[in-house]
Amino acid sequence: MKKASSLAVSIALLSSLAVAKEIKIGAVMPMSGAIASYGQTAYEGVKLANEMQPTLKNGDTIKVILVDNKGDKVETSTATSRLINSEGVIGILGALTSTNTAQVISIAEKSKIPVVAPAATNDQLTTKKEFANRVCFMDSFQGEVVANYAFNDLGLKNASLVIDQAQVYSIGLAKAFEQTFKANGGKIVKKITVSSGDKDYKAAVSQIKSANPDFIFLPVYHPEASMFARQAKQAGLDVPMFSGDGVSTPTFVELGGSAVEGYMFTDFFDPEFPPTEKSKEFINEYKKSTGKSDIASFTALGADTYFLLVDAMNRCEDPTDSVCVNKEIKATRNFEGVSGVLNLNEKGDAIRSAVIKEIKDGKPVYKATVNP
Repeated sequence: MKKASSLAVSIALLSSLAVAKEIKIGAVMPMSGAIASYGQTAYEGVKLANEMQPTLKNGDTIKVILVDNKGDKVETSTATSRLINSEGVIGILGALTSTNTAQVISIAEKSKIPVVAPAATNDQLTTKKEFANRVCFMDSFQGEVVANYAFNDLGLKNASLVIDQAQVYSIGLAKAFEQTFKANGGKIVKKITVSSGDKDYKAAVSQIKSANPDFIFLPVYHPEASMFARQAKQAGLDVPMFSGDGVSTPTFVELGGSAVEGYMFTDFFDPEFPPTEKSKEFINEYKKSTGKSDIASFTALGADTYFLLVDAMNRCEDPTDSVCVNKEIKATRNFEGVSGVLNLNEKGDAIRSAVIKEIKDGKPVYKATVNP
């Protein structure tokens, strides 16, 4: 009887191993180029999440295939097509910026492949797109958060705006901020338009200095924000500066140095205040894996894209059925992620809180949490 029992167990085990298969998911992220720090920190989260949860509940293993889009729209298109047509992925994580993520979605939509974006905040990203999803908040929310915090909490009544005309992220965030700030009674005393990659902000700094604002809102990415802050300090323009999540990367402080001391920005997560049990678990694993305690928000968001996708796959009878997976992503409610509790709506937008931070002694420090 013992032999028969052992044989039955062995057959069952071999049978389950035979049935178990490898399922591929893709990651399109900037691992090189001007915004490489976004992709590198986000993929760090994806990679660790995959190590923590490498299989589905049915025993299938999950393989993450990373493709570097170099922060470029054409490279993004090529990477997405390769993942879908050559690798046969059932879902894609990425691509960090709103412009490139929109490109991923436009291609994935045709093949009915769900996309889960870590940090693409433009409001229009999911509009009329069935397979678009994200774990970050939207610009309409973070623009409102900045405007209310500056006006009501800090008492700043006059603002200057620095807008990157080449980025939909910047345009959308600036619009959301301006609407709320003016509705509060605030005044925009100067608007300046710049373009990604600009190096010389002396003229812009001079115009803003003459306008004498209470603070400057810069809805731009970290390379431009850090350079603007340096040149502003050199010109003696000493007023508070505020940005969105586009500066939420350790590279911002590295590039800005002492010029970004006191700089404030909206963010998604602070490891000093873990919002969920999943946060605590991930932080412990991150410390074991890297020896570091500081976790970038994009790392937490990268992990959440993976965990959310896997959770949706586990709720489908066939985890390779991308249509079912996408449906389950949008049905996600009260999901305890690394960056916080996530609720997705029918459009695939995450309803979640925002965190406000300030650079102090060269490090981002938590100031407040704002709930939707």
